[in-house]
Amino acid sequence: MDQETRVAWLVDHYQRPRHRGKLPDADARIPGGNPGCGDIITMYLKAHEDSDRVESVSFEGVGCTLSQAAASILAERTNHEKPTFAEILDFSYEEMLDLLGRGIAASRPQCATLALGTLKGAVKTVEMNRKLRAAGHTDSDIAELRREIAAQGAGTGLVIGEGAEQAARVT
Repeated sequence: MDQETRVAWLVDHYQRPRHRGKLPDADARIPGGNPGCGDIITMYLKAHEDSDRVESVSFEGVGCTLSQAAASILAERTNHEKPTFAEILDFSYEEMLDLLGRGIAASRPQCATLALGTLKGAVKTVEMNRKLRAAGHTDSDIAELRREIAAQGAGTGLVIGEGAEQAARVT
């Protein structure tokens, strides 16, 4: 895809986002924020009940054209391919930059990869919740563990999970 076509594709996804909105029966709702420019993405993930495969994803967000288009493109791709959790976790940030167009996305990698990092966080949340429930933990126990994990990620640049919306609004 040439540069002009790629820019038009990104603008189209920004103006007419695919899979935007809450996913009412989501297994995970994970916010992610980019304090550097105020982008906020919340990814919703519904996992297949009997496997480690994505059933569907959606997103909500505000921010720059690149961050919002990237979320739409990632949601469209994920809903079409129905990848396993491992495939999502293995999809690298470099591959995301290539998908969006390195010439466009490389100057703002945090904007370009926010949705991917947030989707990876949603996958890890579903995996963790399944393991914790199997070990006998309650939903309130799990919520407390999530808050502790989010606190450990403070100061890393991107904020995924609890506190993402507030961190992105601080700038």
